[in-house]
Amino acid sequence: MGPEECWRVIEKERLDLADLLEGLDEEQLNTPSLCEGWRVRDVAGHLAGVADPPSLGRMLVDVVRSGGSFHGMNHDWAVRSADRLGPRLADELRALAASRRLPVVTNYRNTLFDVLVHGQDIAVPLGIPRSMPVKAACTGATQVWSIGFPFHARRRFDGLRLTATDADWQVGSGAEVRGPIQALLLLLTGRTTELDSLSGTGVEALRSSL
Repeated sequence: MGPEECWRVIEKERLDLADLLEGLDEEQLNTPSLCEGWRVRDVAGHLAGVADPPSLGRMLVDVVRSGGSFHGMNHDWAVRSADRLGPRLADELRALAASRRLPVVTNYRNTLFDVLVHGQDIAVPLGIPRSMPVKAACTGATQVWSIGFPFHARRRFDGLRLTATDADWQVGSGAEVRGPIQALLLLLTGRTTELDSLSGTGVEALRSSL
């Protein structure tokens, strides 16, 4: 997928998530998401923050405040965004849906898989069915596989061949793990909620490693 197509998907995902958030009550917004230590509202705050990113200077200050931890900075930034926006979270995400601004440390390909995966981080704990567009999920999975930090997918899944059953997508070599591309993208980014949808000779080794 090229930049224009990716941005169109990103915009649609943000709008869909804004609609989802609008229907949540306080208890649901405070539900732990699939991201450890993040509430549903924090994930939403992160998504809004990506669309309206801080300056490089602001980010450096936040990194220092978090003790030099990128993950800590990302978490604290998301929590502040969520708390600042409060009941305006859905409205803010909707207003920023078409934004093509990017934090200095990322690009549109990363933003694509970010919004796809975080959509599941929000929906799954709430028991809300949500599916990823297959083509976009393939693009996102390829990007995750190609980068190192923060997922280190090539290293973590060394010796396995990951094959999508609903798309022409495959990476790695070795014992095969087959499943829907959505499940594979979640797996690559450290989520194990769709393990039961995977099959193949490599699944036993995969489960043991996890």
